[in-house]
Amino acid sequence: MSGHKIRVEVPMRWGDMDAYGHINNVNLVRMMEEARIAGFGVPGGTGKPGIMPQVDLFSTVPENTQILVVEHRVRYLKPLDYRNVPAHVDLWISTIKAASFDISYEFHDPVDGGVCVRAATTLAFFSVDEQRLLRLSPGNKEALAQYAADPIFR
Repeated sequence: MSGHKIRVEVPMRWGDMDAYGHINNVNLVRMMEEARIAGFGVPGGTGKPGIMPQVDLFSTVPENTQILVVEHRVRYLKPLDYRNVPAHVDLWISTIKAASFDISYEFHDPVDGGVCVRAATTLAFFSVDEQRLLRLSPGNKEALAQYAADPIFR
């Protein structure tokens, strides 16, 4: 599968650093969220208008529908050292199932370009009114498929 990957920049904060000078693993998960929002948008009904994402996949979810994290997987290849410039993050849709989908990430050192971290997040649409997961509609699947590429984890 060769889809359209998106590259975003995610700032590294001084406070994200651990005692070794690397981005702390807990803060890396926050950076995954920042990359996801910069790439695919803020879920509808949350926050106030701001900078448009590269691809607006999430702002049009129906009212009373949430986009929930089901699972994170993270593989550290080498330390992502703190720098006062943003990390480069490639992200794409890597798996589309009946009621969930995965976003894959590659975090690149902003100076040498090397891949430091590969990760994936499984997301699902959740009905607040019905208190259950929602199946992805054909329209959802079609929109996601435009940004689909091979998964990092098999």
